[in-house]
Amino acid sequence: MPKRILTGKVVKKSGDKTISVLVTRQTTHPVYKKIIRVSKKYLAHDKDNKIIVGDSVRIQEIRPISKNKSWEVIN
Repeated sequence: MPKRILTGKVVKKSGDKTISVLVTRQTTHPVYKKIIRVSKKYLAHDKDNKIIVGDSVRIQEIRPISKNKSWEVIN
């Protein structure tokens, strides 16, 4: 099964080797048919601890590392 890859912006450093990534996508509203932006935050594993707030990163789905963290930084 292929792993999902998402692109987003780092909004927070949450602890050691963990970052919070805001992923924004566009979708059509089911009733009004207007294009809207939908955002969601993901906790991602940063093994090198080099990512800073404001960077654009790509994250990939992996096995769960902790209760809420099941994504890792690709680049």
